[in-house]
Amino acid sequence: MCPSKVADGEQRGWIVPIGGAEDKESRRRILKRFVQLCGGREARIAVIPTASRLADTGERYEDLFERLEAGRVDTLDFQSRADGEREDFLEVLQACTGVFITGGNQLRLSTIIGGTPAAKLIRLRNADGIPVGGTSAGASILSEHMIAFGSEGGSPRADSVNLAPGFGLTNRFIIDQHFRQRDRLGRLTAALAYNPFAVGIGLDEDTAAFIGPDNTLEVEGSGAITVVDASRVQFTSMDQADGSEPVCIIGLQVHILTAGATFNLHTREASPGTLLPRKD
Repeated sequence: MCPSKVADGEQRGWIVPIGGAEDKESRRRILKRFVQLCGGREARIAVIPTASRLADTGERYEDLFERLEAGRVDTLDFQSRADGEREDFLEVLQACTGVFITGGNQLRLSTIIGGTPAAKLIRLRNADGIPVGGTSAGASILSEHMIAFGSEGGSPRADSVNLAPGFGLTNRFIIDQHFRQRDRLGRLTAALAYNPFAVGIGLDEDTAAFIGPDNTLEVEGSGAITVVDASRVQFTSMDQADGSEPVCIIGLQVHILTAGATFNLHTREASPGTLLPRKD
């Protein structure tokens, strides 16, 4: 699966993965910024709550985005693969100015929506310029390679991660969420041992990566993002490891970024961004 091609002279839309448990009651920095990217009071946001088994998830995000003064919010609750072909759902996706995918189980997203006309349209609309964001499971599904599930722990092991196809908005990174809270460094680095061309992005809760059309990642929220760059890996024992054996990886580069810091996914250079003291 390849990301949809961006037309000549156009820009891809923002991609906004969130680590889960984003602030919904206080400053709401992440969700406010997402609404603004979608057009503010002119925004038309399509909410996809399919990953969640809670019946009111879509309604809660509708209410939340309306309180943040989005112009219109529609819930598209895909319950079967047939729903991925529903004309009314496709019409909403074609007209919206932003898509938001809620948390839950990312395998529900991939098995119900993956490969359907709806998934293809989300990918196409992002290439046409609209922002697509997701929290927790909704963050994991955004990239081409998705962490489906795995085990906790700081050390990578041969069986610590299982991968599945995501929606494929980009192939530049692999997302993991609830990162620090659930001790997921091991499974993210294991995923990179399988896919060393990608950048690993570990998102703490209430923390988002705002990834712009120029492939610069900007950190927003109260936690940190752990960026793991495997482009300089010199050796990995993944091909030799068996089952629960630990995997040796030499040459990983790790950055811990907080709000205001940036990382360029093309040049793979990190920057303190707005955290750098200004000289008056």
